[in-house]
Amino acid sequence: QVQLVESGGGLVQVGGSLRLSCAASGRTSSTYSMAWFRQAPGKEREFVAGISWSGRRTYYTDSVKGRFTISRDNSKNTVYLQMSSLKPEDTAVYFCARGRSDSVVSGAGDYDYWGQGTQVTVSS
Repeated sequence: QVQLVESGGGLVQVGGSLRLSCAASGRTSSTYSMAWFRQAPGKEREFVAGISWSGRRTYYTDSVKGRFTISRDNSKNTVYLQMSSLKPEDTAVYFCARGRSDSVVSGAGDYDYWGQGTQVTVSS
């Protein structure tokens, strides 16, 4: 079993920044991609960003390119999402997820472990 715990969410003004963290524990010895998803009220969960085990491959949804940066520190079993120039439409619950393999893909079905989520609210 793998446990994922997100932190770093909160309330921020438009144009502000936040850094989310996701700490993994349990069976973390295999190589795998990690990703961030988000879900706004009344909307489906959507892919935000993903990163390979080595960190050399990253993938972002178009709406966050140039504003969000995903990174990971395997020595700490932690993945990060640095969010800048935040907009009201970024308001959502953000979830981290562990990939079933080292592929960096956007489908939720390709991720087998999920955190409980952390709320990000961008106020105007």
